[in-house]
Amino acid sequence: MATLAEVARHAGVSASTVSYVLSGKRSISEETRLRVESSIRELGYHPNAGARALASNRSHIIALMVPLRTDMYVPVMMEIAIAVATAARGFGHDVLLLTGEEGPEAVRRVAASGLADAMIVMDVELEDERVPLLRESARPSVLIGLPADPAGLTCVDLDFGATGALCADHLAQLGHRDVAVVGEAAAVYQRHTGFAERTLDGLRTRAKEHGMRVIHRPCEGSYESTAGVLARIFEERPDTSALVVQNEAAVGPMLALLRQQGRAVPEDVSVVAICPEQVALQASVQLTSVALPAQEMGRQAVELVMAKIEGREAAPVTLLPPELTVRASTGPAPAAS
Repeated sequence: MATLAEVARHAGVSASTVSYVLSGKRSISEETRLRVESSIRELGYHPNAGARALASNRSHIIALMVPLRTDMYVPVMMEIAIAVATAARGFGHDVLLLTGEEGPEAVRRVAASGLADAMIVMDVELEDERVPLLRESARPSVLIGLPADPAGLTCVDLDFGATGALCADHLAQLGHRDVAVVGEAAAVYQRHTGFAERTLDGLRTRAKEHGMRVIHRPCEGSYESTAGVLARIFEERPDTSALVVQNEAAVGPMLALLRQQGRAVPEDVSVVAICPEQVALQASVQLTSVALPAQEMGRQAVELVMAKIEGREAAPVTLLPPELTVRASTGPAPAAS
């Protein structure tokens, strides 16, 4: 492996000049910088991580806290994590993935150890126990999610309140008056997870404005639990003509069960999903959906945290506007046909 001294000899400069090019601590002429960078590429030089951290007082690592819970749809979480890792590499940073359900203890460990220059936090609850520590920490942080009180924080998320309202608007325009929400697992609501609570609040508020009736039933996502939820919905509200699904695991079982019951989609029941694009497109009926912008959330989280690391201003709250794509799963309410 090439050394810094070998890069300096190859480029015809001093070792300190190579260090300045790598650290950016001093201004180097464009011609010299390009020559050094060419030598680095040609020789395949990689700075020693430990030495680099000591010299710059930075680890060039971002800690990503993503608790992998059994009641969450892991593919979405990992899609965001991959987007974070990819964007971080563009800034010359690696990602330390913390997947345990440690809560505040993980924040304390990262803040005290110097393992990472900054933290990106996922699976944010409305009253998240990590928030007070993040506010107090000297380590920059960004939340992918929105707590009840975002003061003093930097957050990026899909606007889930607007997402719920958008679903209600679409179904109201089609004449639907009785709507059921097939939601996440019960534990997600018991923890008051932000995205789920905000979606429900946005949908209920807008539905009330449209004179629609809404019921919400959590669902574990298995075939058996989805069957129980659907049976309960149609038993309690026989006139239900539309379902809003915020549970990726329940999509397949739900469509199969509706088919078995002789309920045609969308002639008898319209379905709107809040899910990744591929889930909507690969379903047995292509679903009208609001996509989860996982890659955009991950990219923006990294850009925000890098701004904070570098002492630049970062927007406190960034809410990505939802986009609803109409496909084959929604149509006029039966009475309006």
